[in-house]
Amino acid sequence: MDDLRDKYLAAIANAGDESTLEGLRVQAVGKKGEISLKMRELGKMTPEERQVMGPKLNALKDEINSALAAKKQALSDAALDERLRAEWLDVTLPARSRRMGTIHPVSQVTEEVTAIFADMGFAVAEGPQVESDWHNFDALNIPGHHPARAEMDTFYMHRAEGDNRPPHVLRTHTSPVQIRSMEAQGAPIRVICPGRVYRADYDQTHTPMFHQVEGLAIDKDISMANLKWVLEEFCRAFFEVDGVELRFRASHFPFTEPSAEVDIRCSWADGTLKIGEGDDWLEILGSGMVHPKVLMAGNIDPAAWQGFAFGMGIDRIAMLKYGIPDLRAFFDSDLRWLRHYGFASLDQPTLHGGLSR
Repeated sequence: MDDLRDKYLAAIANAGDESTLEGLRVQAVGKKGEISLKMRELGKMTPEERQVMGPKLNALKDEINSALAAKKQALSDAALDERLRAEWLDVTLPARSRRMGTIHPVSQVTEEVTAIFADMGFAVAEGPQVESDWHNFDALNIPGHHPARAEMDTFYMHRAEGDNRPPHVLRTHTSPVQIRSMEAQGAPIRVICPGRVYRADYDQTHTPMFHQVEGLAIDKDISMANLKWVLEEFCRAFFEVDGVELRFRASHFPFTEPSAEVDIRCSWADGTLKIGEGDDWLEILGSGMVHPKVLMAGNIDPAAWQGFAFGMGIDRIAMLKYGIPDLRAFFDSDLRWLRHYGFASLDQPTLHGGLSR
């Protein structure tokens, strides 16, 4: 560890730009960095060895991270000094600072989710918001007597008297996009489907129009273990917390079997939600293995292929991450709210640069 410490401290001190510094960070403390790999070896040690090596490795990691942060600040300060010298201008009347446009939190979180899943190999698929009854319900193994198909829950499109064609609906979820993607691409496939959905509901946590993102992965040997890993990696990246713990509870969805509700460990200290700590659990999404009947509806042979699917509300996870108390405010068109919760127009989320800068 002394060799590692001396190696990286010297390299950090000699780094001439932020690109070089980022490369050193990945090489040292990234997911596959030398120090990170050393920390993974703790699991193979005896308890006595871990008591000795654990604190040393943590101290080494903290020292490297501190050196990286200090060097990054020094490079930033040097670059700013250079700009101030080169761009100095005598302005008698100071300008008024004003934001040039604002990104809505739903758009921002959609981009954050897309960036995370793109890094895991998921493409983005889209479909129509006015859907056929077959794509929205039948193809997803939702029977005719299911409560979700009642007019009190679903918006049906008007049909002229005597029109006997199958009805169309405002889609109640983005799952029909999964059916259309399977029909168009076949298997293997790995997509997420973000978009607007509609249900007849309105209160503090429900609105008639809201946003969902659903994911689908189909291949020869996909299992619930793959689903668990994908969701854990997503939650770590999205909530920007390393110590995320998920709990899977058996549930029932017509389109998956087995099905599971997913909760995340959290705390509500002083009315503030903190992810990854505490003794409380918060439901964040539903998931499961794709039902064979759904695979057949997408023209995929369930004897040869299998996969998982999951779905979550974009508005809901935006509320959790950014502390927005009322879902209805997302759709009120209040500029004061948007200026408070909105994002700078040039703030493009990336895993490299940060999701929520």
